[in-house]
Amino acid sequence: MARTLINCPKEVKRGEDFDIRVLIAHPMESGQRRDDVGQLVPRFIIHELTCTYGGEEVLRIEMFPAIAANPFFTFSVRAVDSGTITLRWVDDNDVAQSQSIDLAVT
Repeated sequence: MARTLINCPKEVKRGEDFDIRVLIAHPMESGQRRDDVGQLVPRFIIHELTCTYGGEEVLRIEMFPAIAANPFFTFSVRAVDSGTITLRWVDDNDVAQSQSIDLAVT
C-alpha cells in the first residue's frame, strides 16, 4: 500500500484558485531494468490518478513507465462549494487506493 501526503488548504474563499499537492510513495518500476541475474524486473507503476471535488472529476492523469518513483503532483482548482476532495490511484496490480480531505469554502 502506497503512503500518500496531500497538502491542501482546509478553508478557501469562494471563487479563489487553490493548489493541491500530492506526493505518493511508490517504488515505480519501469519494466526495463534487469536484476542481478539478467532477468527483467516486472513493470510496477501507478498508471492512473484521478481527483474529484464535490463528486466532480477535476483531474485525470495517465502515467507511463517514464514516471519517477515517488511521484509528486501539484495542480490548481477553483473553489466553488464546500465539499470533499478525493484522490484515487490505481497501480499495475490493479490495487486502487484513495484518500479524501474536506474543504470549507467561505
